Amino acid sequence: MTQPSDEALRAAQTYERYMVPHKFAPWAAALLDFASLQEGERVLDVACGTGIVARQVAVRVGASGAISALDVNPAMLAVARETAAPHAPVIDWQHGSAQSLPFADDSFTAVLCQQGLQFFPDPVGALSEMRRVLEPGGRVALAVHQAIEHNPLFFRLNQAGRARMGVDVFASPFALGGADALEHLLVAAGFVDVEVEAQTCTVRYPEPEHFFAFTLQGAAAATPNLAAMTEEQRQHLGEQLQHDLADWIAAHTEHGELVDEMAVHLVRGR
Repeated sequence: MTQPSDEALRAAQTYERYMVPHKFAPWAAALLDFASLQEGERVLDVACGTGIVARQVAVRVGASGAISALDVNPAMLAVARETAAPHAPVIDWQHGSAQSLPFADDSFTAVLCQQGLQFFPDPVGALSEMRRVLEPGGRVALAVHQAIEHNPLFFRLNQAGRARMGVDVFASPFALGGADALEHLLVAAGFVDVEVEAQTCTVRYPEPEHFFAFTLQGAAAATPNLAAMTEEQRQHLGEQLQHDLADWIAAHTEHGELVDEMAVHLVRGR
């Protein structure tokens, strides 16, 4: 595995420190409930990022279970390894691609993926790989953003970014926003009993005055358009967006926190 650059590590650390607790941790818990995980299961977390789903799974399945977690980003994995609690159940961290999972057939009772499917070059191929490593009767459970129009903060952010840069800088995380499209992908990969459930939750970000700086830096760990920019370019864009959306931010700030509604599809199949 290639050693991550200092810049990539800083992006992953910001992602873990600012985005995970407020945005991804609550949805990780919802995903585990949606998957009906039980003690003793063998679980794979695909596109694990800095490991929030895997850490919650490890607690849920306990010492009698097993958890592997895979990501293509070395910086994310480095932070994941650092963040794992020393006395928690052991997590098998793996560097690799969702398009070619480094696991034998029938290895897991459940495969989870939070906010990764929309970034895979071949979603059906990745889903087929997830199905391959599931034992007969095993299930997949995924969390995928609904369309950006249903996520008001990032809808505004994308509009402002487009006005500044002429491209949809923030659109890629919302590229698989339709429920029908998700169902068709799972069916094409061979899954049956596919269910798609729309859910929303309120997300509260501290330090609204630093929201754009933290978000652009952290999102660079997972969003290609932002990863292609330098830290200086992201910082400059963050300052511009903080200025452009100052009134909107003020109108959606309560008790020192920026309040947003986050809309996600939870998907499962066998």
